[in-house]
Amino acid sequence: MLSDVTLSDVLRHLEALVSFDTRNPPRAIGTGGIFDYLRAQLPDFRVEVTDFGDGAVSLLAVRGNPTRLFNVHMDTVPSSPAWTADPHTLRVTADRAIGLGSCDIKGAAAGLLAAASATQGDAAFLFSSDEEANDARCIAGFLASSHGFKDVIVAEPTKCEAVLAHRGISSVLMKFRGSAGHASGANAMHASALHHVMRWGDAALDFVESQSHQRFGGLTGLRFNIGRVEGGIKANMIAPTAEVRFGFRPLPSMSIDALHERLGTLCAPGAIERYEETFRGDALPSGDVATAEDRRLEARDLADALGLPIGNAVDFWTEAALFSAGGLNAIVYGPGDIAQAHTADEWVALDQLQRYASNVTRILGEAKQ
Repeated sequence: MLSDVTLSDVLRHLEALVSFDTRNPPRAIGTGGIFDYLRAQLPDFRVEVTDFGDGAVSLLAVRGNPTRLFNVHMDTVPSSPAWTADPHTLRVTADRAIGLGSCDIKGAAAGLLAAASATQGDAAFLFSSDEEANDARCIAGFLASSHGFKDVIVAEPTKCEAVLAHRGISSVLMKFRGSAGHASGANAMHASALHHVMRWGDAALDFVESQSHQRFGGLTGLRFNIGRVEGGIKANMIAPTAEVRFGFRPLPSMSIDALHERLGTLCAPGAIERYEETFRGDALPSGDVATAEDRRLEARDLADALGLPIGNAVDFWTEAALFSAGGLNAIVYGPGDIAQAHTADEWVALDQLQRYASNVTRILGEAKQ
């Protein structure tokens, strides 16, 4: 049975979801609150809530015996003082819904709930709460279970286009050592930890530029950013220590380990005291060049089978990469534009909400999955 899903249905759910404070950090998310609301909207589903600690909570809702999973995260980034109204009160204008998480990505969750009410038969939703934490536990915990799913549609803002490929991500903390002393000394040029940082930074930028010819699925080159440099004491003292935080976003098929090996050796021997990867997310699809391309083609077949328009590969990272590495055929598909995510007065277009909910309703209402 299939009934029409209306924008008012979606907005009713979105208003409720936005009202729950799921900012991450501070990761103060428990098994009640928004998860109580989700459970109440899915009365004909088998529901399992799992608390992985530190605000990482997942809710798996299954109806029938599906092999395809819809995934959406319920946590948001923190709000900023630049918001012009309460970020947890949904505001609806002629063409947009404004509220924290409306675009990234509670709008999709609202669409899933509306589609669930408008359909019967096989369906499966995985709601999580730690995507914004850089300490993802929910998806890892799900993948470690005997879940039985073959395909996954991960909700992120893609303007209602199926995204088949995106970059990976790695964040790094580096600490450099120097030798303290007076800055007038002849050894200042090579003893300063900050000078080691500068030389390493120049070499790293040159290396990244040398990768500009690399390509995969419409993406080009290696993305790289030195985000923070700290160190030293004052202008007339040689810096004994310095710290750098940087990140890079490789193409699918690029080896993150090989990139670390290269980036960690672009300085004088002994200059690095500590090199620590603080976060890693593989690219979508995962694997070497041949494997990644095969998986991209499988994802294209899934999007075609679901009747979803295929969009360009994107530079931002999503948890679809975790599912892909776990053996599922994964695509990214959701309402909204990434340009509105993480912004003050975050918003999602109403026509995007309607389109997403209608397409999910159609997919759920089609033949047994």
